[in-house]
Amino acid sequence: MSIDRWIRAFAGSFVLTSLLLAHYVHPGWLWFTAFVGANLLQSAFTQFCPLELFLRRIGVGARAA
Repeated sequence: MSIDRWIRAFAGSFVLTSLLLAHYVHPGWLWFTAFVGANLLQSAFTQFCPLELFLRRIGVGARAA
C-alpha cells in the first residue's frame, strides 16, 4: 500500500474515532477532528505532512508496490 493511502487511512480513522468520542464521551473531541482537517488542508498546499515523515521513518512505503 502506498504512503498516500496510509495517510488517508489514518486521517479517516482519526476523524471517525474522534466523532465517536465526541458523541459518546465529550464534545471537546471535535477539536481533534478540526485539527486533522486543518492538517489535511495545509498539507494540500505545502506538501508537508508530519504523518508522512513518521511513516517514512518507520519504513512504510520503502518497498516497491
